[in-house]
Amino acid sequence: MSAYNVALVGATGAVGAEFLQLLETRDFPLGQLRLLASSRSAGTTIRFKDQDIVVEELTESSFKDIDIAFFSAGGSRSKQYAAAAIAAGAVVVDNSSAFRMDPSVPLVVPEVNPDALTGHNGIIANPNCSTILLVMVLAPLLKLAPIRRVVVSTYQAASGAGAAAMRELETQTAAILAGNAPEPEIFPHPIAFNLFSHNTAIDETGYNEEELKMVKETRKILSDDSLAVTATCIRVPIPRAHSESVNIEFVGERPSVAAIQSALAAFPGVVVVDDREANVFPMPLYASGRDEVFVGRIREDISCPNAIDLFLSGDQILKGAALNGYQIAECLIERGLLGGKK
Repeated sequence: MSAYNVALVGATGAVGAEFLQLLETRDFPLGQLRLLASSRSAGTTIRFKDQDIVVEELTESSFKDIDIAFFSAGGSRSKQYAAAAIAAGAVVVDNSSAFRMDPSVPLVVPEVNPDALTGHNGIIANPNCSTILLVMVLAPLLKLAPIRRVVVSTYQAASGAGAAAMRELETQTAAILAGNAPEPEIFPHPIAFNLFSHNTAIDETGYNEEELKMVKETRKILSDDSLAVTATCIRVPIPRAHSESVNIEFVGERPSVAAIQSALAAFPGVVVVDDREANVFPMPLYASGRDEVFVGRIREDISCPNAIDLFLSGDQILKGAALNGYQIAECLIERGLLGGKK
């Protein structure tokens, strides 16, 4: 069996830590592991499988003998170093937005569009976290009937902005409970006990970057440029696991609630949590640390004869980031699209 040499760019970040956990606890055919980060983190050590691995500074020469490079250090780092990784013979799985809308780069959720991996040019893009959770629910419904329009409102956890943002939520919460004023540093506004519009730039349309990512990436993953998608993205004081309220309008007659529940329950990576009697539905508290996307509140939209409403929760750092990238690597191996050392 082949073994694969792996480089992890952004090894000291929140998503990098999840990648390491996946590589340590799952049956990945790992050869060598190289941990890469900025010069600030170089020289530190990370414990992995009972050994201490020294974090190296990321440079253009970091990818010699690497088969697959997971990039999770932001778009600027991906743009600067991905070409060097590819030139060294590695396949790049990039978790940033740098290449997602490049027509030559596959944008992949393995349960949804694995065939997009065929013919890759050395780089595969990992979609936006909120987009991944959304298409995991849309894909099985598309097998029931064509979809005309999707309206989604997100409830995005602090984890989406990284480990420092998660710490900021904790420190602000403690400050407020102690009677002190919160001091925002990572976010533009207090995150504890507060909600605010997603902290990305707003363009002339009035949409912010996060909302437009969901619109454009959903269309690309589902191969449907005509699909009408609109999004409103909100930060909420939750440590990890995003949630989304989704309204889905079908082209013709909407499928029954029972048919929708069955299609979702049968789809890999999706769990239906929809107990009306006990009022138990998806919650970020229970989605945190879990691989699956949880979906419930499935009901007919009383305002539109062709639409349904639902609510979902999923771990932003896992399925929304590291796990999806890990699954891309697994899919590349299964399909013979990745080299390796015997």
